[in-house]
Amino acid sequence: MLTLSILGFLAERPMHAYELRQRLSDLIGHNRPVSDGALYPALTRLRQAGHVERQAEPGSGAPARQMLHITDSGRAELLRQLAEPRTTEITDGGSFFTLLAFLSHLPDTEQQRAVLRRRLDFLTEPASFFSHSGVPARIKDVDDRYRKGMLIMARAARQAERSWLEQTLRELSDDDAAARAPEA
Repeated sequence: MLTLSILGFLAERPMHAYELRQRLSDLIGHNRPVSDGALYPALTRLRQAGHVERQAEPGSGAPARQMLHITDSGRAELLRQLAEPRTTEITDGGSFFTLLAFLSHLPDTEQQRAVLRRRLDFLTEPASFFSHSGVPARIKDVDDRYRKGMLIMARAARQAERSWLEQTLRELSDDDAAARAPEA
């Protein structure tokens, strides 16, 4: 998700590595801090792949700053990752939210809908933190108050996300229908 986030932020505008690290930390740092030890090797791999380039830009009375820019191949890679997310990027909540942060970069609303439908399909499957022989635990069968709390909160979050996904899918379909409608 670090690669996707780097490409996503650089698609919005060029920035220097320190600013990029701040933006990454704002997005995904609550789960795992973004260290220089993770960022700089990722930037090196992206530069070697031709997805990102570094350009010196003069500073006002200071040394030149190294600005990072996304390349055409980087933009193509970003769009590929958004249109074809791995299963774990759909099933893992943190990874999906990172994907969601950049989904608007994908210009094809049908591809956007396909990603959202995959997440909705995943959320529609029965699931629970606790199960017995593959059968999800029911809240009423859990005696431990803290485990019960986990189930209650997870169920509420899952339902809220499903509602949002269903609404957004309807809105995207309505937007497409309006765009295809002949002008009067």
